[in-house]
Amino acid sequence: MRDSYHILVPHIAERQRIDSYLTTHIANATRTKVQRAIEEGLVLVNGKKVKSNYRVASGDEIAVTLPKPPAPEAKPEDIPVDILYEDGDLIVVNKPAGMVTHPAYGNYTGTLANALLYHCRSLSEGGDPLRPGIVHRLDKETSGLLVVAKNDFAHSFLADQFARRTIDRRYWAVVWGPFGAQKGEIEAEIGRSKSDRKKMAVVEGGKPAATEYSVIEPFEFLTLLELHLRTGRTHQIRVHLSYIHHPVFGDPSYGGRRIAWGSTEARRKSQVQSLLIIMKRQALHAKTLGFIHPTTKQFLHFDSPLPSDFEDLLAALRG
Repeated sequence: MRDSYHILVPHIAERQRIDSYLTTHIANATRTKVQRAIEEGLVLVNGKKVKSNYRVASGDEIAVTLPKPPAPEAKPEDIPVDILYEDGDLIVVNKPAGMVTHPAYGNYTGTLANALLYHCRSLSEGGDPLRPGIVHRLDKETSGLLVVAKNDFAHSFLADQFARRTIDRRYWAVVWGPFGAQKGEIEAEIGRSKSDRKKMAVVEGGKPAATEYSVIEPFEFLTLLELHLRTGRTHQIRVHLSYIHHPVFGDPSYGGRRIAWGSTEARRKSQVQSLLIIMKRQALHAKTLGFIHPTTKQFLHFDSPLPSDFEDLLAALRG
């Protein structure tokens, strides 16, 4: 595939080499890519081929054709993966913290999708070559359960359940502060943060989001919660809990790695620091997952054990 551009050079005070000119006037064009196009005769000035040292003049008409690199796609990689269930339609996997769900900018290898492609060789296309089989995702540092589709029918059937919000997803999280009520619900719209585009936030005009929570076990200044997602927004649990001033413990993006509740005296600081050494990520785990099987139409329910860092954190709190 190729991208084509037509440029009419306006009045310029000083003539400039064409390779430099095009590099600054075509988005994402490198000088090497432009020079290669010139060598292949894909750059015409006033209908004629030129060399890289041609100097652009006012009024020049430049026609450029740049080869478009093939879209990246996920490749199979021999990476261990913890599979809880598998049949001809789907796989239920327990994703470890630190593993990206699917390839994306900056993480094209070492992902769960890469590992599963090696394991079963065939996953649903899902409309994106970088997300084979991926029906839903977990943040890199969130551990727990994911269902992955092996064929397009299963993908569509499962995606419809997510869209209709009939999937049962429950997370466990250690969060800052005590709760007055044993159960509650957070309803607040979520959208891209206006101050940091890499983060999400509760914003007016965002997408509707609802998170139910219940207290499992209280501690001195932290609480173990079970959370039920009624919607599935990006970073929903982390954003909602931070919004009500109970950020997920250890969460570096939403206020969970600083003392968010209680005193800041030296003893407390030392205690918190020792806990943060145990939990180097957000203390969030996708513990249970339930859905209707696309072929058998039976309701399947899965539960995953807490990872070792989560267990160690709870042991320290109970100790």
